[in-house]
Amino acid sequence: MNFQVEWFDRLASTNALMRDRFSQGLEIRSGQMIAAREQTAGRGRQDRKWLSAPNQNLCFSLFVQTDAELATVPSLTMAAALAVNDLLRSLGILSAPKWPNDVLVGGRKICGILSERVEPSGIIVGIGLNVNMTNEEAEAIDRPATSMLIESGKPHNIPQTLEALFQPLEYWIGEWQKGGFSKLRETWIQQAGPIGKPLSVHDGDIVKSGALAGFGDHGELLLKTGNGIETIWTGDVS
Repeated sequence: MNFQVEWFDRLASTNALMRDRFSQGLEIRSGQMIAAREQTAGRGRQDRKWLSAPNQNLCFSLFVQTDAELATVPSLTMAAALAVNDLLRSLGILSAPKWPNDVLVGGRKICGILSERVEPSGIIVGIGLNVNMTNEEAEAIDRPATSMLIESGKPHNIPQTLEALFQPLEYWIGEWQKGGFSKLRETWIQQAGPIGKPLSVHDGDIVKSGALAGFGDHGELLLKTGNGIETIWTGDVS
């Protein structure tokens, strides 16, 4: 995949800008990225805000050209999470992917991913990675958060961090393109499992508890409850 990055000093949302370009009929090739040094109106799942102060964190969107069906979008998100996880572990940061779209360190969020289907040509993968967020900034967030700075004790160059992601992104997206979640399953279970661990899944006011039974063909979570195996496509896992 030929990655090409377009940097902006300030954007509301990298995903939104890429979507707007599609709506305008502009040509966007697979591997193109839009990155922002400051993001003012980014969002995660369930429309949660994902803000980034100037030159603190890595916020970017990647376009992946594919005719894969809508149901495959979650597993591409998981492929991106594995790529981020590889980068962090190569730096000595003991991270782990969390279903469906996060990367955590010691139970604290360091990365969030939001993928969106763009008909008919592909998927936009938006990634927010906490790079130089300080302890004070992390404590101001309403959910446990951390950063590469906090975990490593040193600041990191943001453009170089993006460049370091190229190789793991190319590998894991390539695996996904070969066979969808089936090419990710073994590694995902090793890193996000183990099978049988107790889980609670929160989706709005609904909470389902049970044990991890595995993952479906497209990365959907399989939860073993008193009623049998339930298929979960979205929710917050704890």
